Amino acid sequence: MQIVKESLGDDTAAYLQGYLRQTDPDNPDQTYPAIIVVPGGSYTHIPEQQSETLAMAFANLGYQAFYLRYSFVAEKQPLHPAPLVELGKSMALLRQHAADWLIDPESIAIAGFSVGGHIVALYNDYWASEWLTDQVGTTADELQPQAILLGYPVISPKLGFPTKDGVLAQWADDPDVIAADEHVNAHNAPTFIWATADDPLVPSANSLAYASALNTAQIPMELHLFNHGPHGLALANHLTAWKRDANQPHVAHWLKLAEEWLNATL
Repeated sequence: MQIVKESLGDDTAAYLQGYLRQTDPDNPDQTYPAIIVVPGGSYTHIPEQQSETLAMAFANLGYQAFYLRYSFVAEKQPLHPAPLVELGKSMALLRQHAADWLIDPESIAIAGFSVGGHIVALYNDYWASEWLTDQVGTTADELQPQAILLGYPVISPKLGFPTKDGVLAQWADDPDVIAADEHVNAHNAPTFIWATADDPLVPSANSLAYASALNTAQIPMELHLFNHGPHGLALANHLTAWKRDANQPHVAHWLKLAEEWLNATL
């Protein structure tokens, strides 16, 4: 396995890290689907070990797997749209390096968790927008995702997160612009969403609102709302459990469900 790390600009600490399968001597023309994991961290940090574990889980399923270390509020305020631009640059990198990295450029998914899910849901809304293609410096064709996965996502600051005074002003000048459920359109990619009904940090109303907006727009979507589990479950097993209650064998089925959905979607 080859590990690659690509800076996303001289003026940012953001980077894209990938875990790549090597050429199969028996099948030198083989390419693979790719996925970019966009982790959580409340826009203040990312849990790098968890990010790597999530990426490796998809690598084990046969993906050329990456994770995005995007900009944080301590580095840029208001933060948005910088993470969307960085995700767009990451998508362009995958397509520009498709031959070197053995990627099928028509089979690229993005998986976002918590505030990473916020970035990915907004990207799903905006990837074809002229302002984003201009800021990335490429075409909408290079930015297009074929599938979107969202795990316990933040969708809108109007739906219960963040709660601390002053945090929203660090995120964006206009909260309406980052309310992802309000900007779903015909360009949105097929989307798989999972969350837990009793998430104590990011209310499941976020997932329900985005699923409803996608359904209204007739975008193919699948929603799994599990009965119980704390926020930040990641794989929901012993590999990512940060406390005993974060090891949830039932919720951990989300990965198999997502794999089946991706196989039918990509």
